Amino acid sequence: MTRIGIGIRTAQARQERIVGQIHVYDGAGKGKSQAALGVVLRSIGLGINTSQTTRVLLLRFLKGPERDYDEDGAIEALQRGFPHLIDQVRTGRAEFFGPDEITRFDRLEAQRGWDVAKGAIASGLYSVVVLDELNPVLDLGLLPVDEVIHTLKHKPEHLEIIATGRSAPAALLEIADLHSEMKPHYHKSAEEHGIEGIEIYTGAGKGKSTSALGKALQAIGRGISQDKSHRVLIMQWLKGGSGYTEDAAIAALQQIYPNLVDHQRCGRDAIVWRGQQQELDYVEAERGWEIARAAMASGLYKTIILDELNPTVDLELLPVEPIVEALLRKPRDTEIIITGRCHNIPAYFDLASVHSEVFCHKHYANQGVELKRGVDF
Repeated sequence: MTRIGIGIRTAQARQERIVGQIHVYDGAGKGKSQAALGVVLRSIGLGINTSQTTRVLLLRFLKGPERDYDEDGAIEALQRGFPHLIDQVRTGRAEFFGPDEITRFDRLEAQRGWDVAKGAIASGLYSVVVLDELNPVLDLGLLPVDEVIHTLKHKPEHLEIIATGRSAPAALLEIADLHSEMKPHYHKSAEEHGIEGIEIYTGAGKGKSTSALGKALQAIGRGISQDKSHRVLIMQWLKGGSGYTEDAAIAALQQIYPNLVDHQRCGRDAIVWRGQQQELDYVEAERGWEIARAAMASGLYKTIILDELNPTVDLELLPVEPIVEALLRKPRDTEIIITGRCHNIPAYFDLASVHSEVFCHKHYANQGVELKRGVDF
């Protein structure tokens, strides 16, 4: 009998890989830089409780300091909490430009960033190097692709490299161990209802819950000087055990901002197979929804992450109608982030102002490569 499970397997009792991988997040949809931030948070979360080297470099191309970006507050929040574990370098000018508008300054700034990246990669000081917006830099011809590919292919064995941005060149995708594409979907109903602040991340690719963690960081970053004004709730379904991919990251958030981050989980510590749902699965799903619904109505939270709500609904552990009603009534300034894959698209997807489908082109796990604590879980 074929069993179709949508539940989430824990990270406990897994073998761990030693060799670092090359991750590429590209596509026109939202969530690429957020996913990178989520991996950074996860890596830092691991390092605060172990002796492992988990220092991170966040190198941001095309994001000059004259302009504010969504990630700025998130990075500030990380640097306040863990100044010894994260370095940031920004290069480029503040405004968007196309291939016909490239200046000498653009080329010099791209080269400056790449020189920093090469030094960091060679140093052995970092466990993760994020090359944010490297993909469009290569696509614009601001850096020689061959040189970048050669450097990445010869990186230290342990080092994880994360490249983000639209239009990743074919040569980079060829050497990538993981390639997730964020594909955007648009829903007119959200605009018709005047609904804002609902984001959905679905699909089979890596980056959904990780992007949600990036959003949590962004929310905290906006309110770190206003205690409790930007509180975040992370509500997780189908994750009743321990050892899940987000545990270290959430623990890191709660350690540095205990008054700003609440975390609840529900479900059994087991895969929920379609057609083999147990009574406890329904009870736990409903318990989680009651917490989430009350949180949405309260207005106490500026960001609420409903992690793995999609597969919970897809497994028919929760009805769709109450979710639609609650989303329609949410406070205007409360952001709702919904994650998880699903086979059947529920009606509340029509209310999303941002809907990114994370499409898996390549994943090292499918090639028999073990996952790594602090990066994958």
